[in-house]
Amino acid sequence: MPEPWQLGFQDAAHPVMEEIIFFHDQIMFILITIMTAVLWLIVKGLSGKSYHRYLIDGTLLEIVWTLIPAVILIFIAFPSLKLLYLMEEIMDPSLTIKAIGHQWYWSYEYSDYQAETLEFDSYMIPTSDLNNGDFRLLEVDNRLVVPINTHVRVLVTGADVLHSFAVPSLAVKMDAVPGRLNQTGFFIKRPGVFYGQCSEICGANHSFMPIVVEAVSLDKYINWVLSLHSS
Repeated sequence: MPEPWQLGFQDAAHPVMEEIIFFHDQIMFILITIMTAVLWLIVKGLSGKSYHRYLIDGTLLEIVWTLIPAVILIFIAFPSLKLLYLMEEIMDPSLTIKAIGHQWYWSYEYSDYQAETLEFDSYMIPTSDLNNGDFRLLEVDNRLVVPINTHVRVLVTGADVLHSFAVPSLAVKMDAVPGRLNQTGFFIKRPGVFYGQCSEICGANHSFMPIVVEAVSLDKYINWVLSLHSS
């Protein structure tokens, strides 16, 4: 959950999100180094009364300031490509969930169980019904419950207009397009509650259809599934 005035990312719960944060920090370090070096050269150039001839023009200088950016770009490109492949790779999922965006709520279907498909709607809790400590505009009446240390596949679609299923801590952001199934997935490493929202403007109540993913142990997840069956 983000804090007020937070500048960085939310705490990662998914290995891919950890890699994204690491890559971001690496790029920021390179950017700050380049900005510092360029600023120093500008200050030195403006404060001096004379210039060294080979700092203005020269074959060696041209080679150096062409090769250095090329090396930096290569240094950035390889981890970027690795991260892209990690984000696209979907392991053999142990659990498949279908998330359907509506105006203006989410519905979820668990269809891996032979007996019947477990399905429910998830509406935002109005401000007047919140308990002490609840987050306004983020709490829902039915959370998306998943087990930890499990490869979860999420099939995302829309029932009416475009929506977007987004949970920052899990590195998940997938468009919900009517008539089309998009696929994403995550692997949650620790128990917790992770908040997201619809990230595609979908109408008047776009800001009032949050997503809450609750990661629990396998035993608690089984008990939760059995309670849904019994109800």
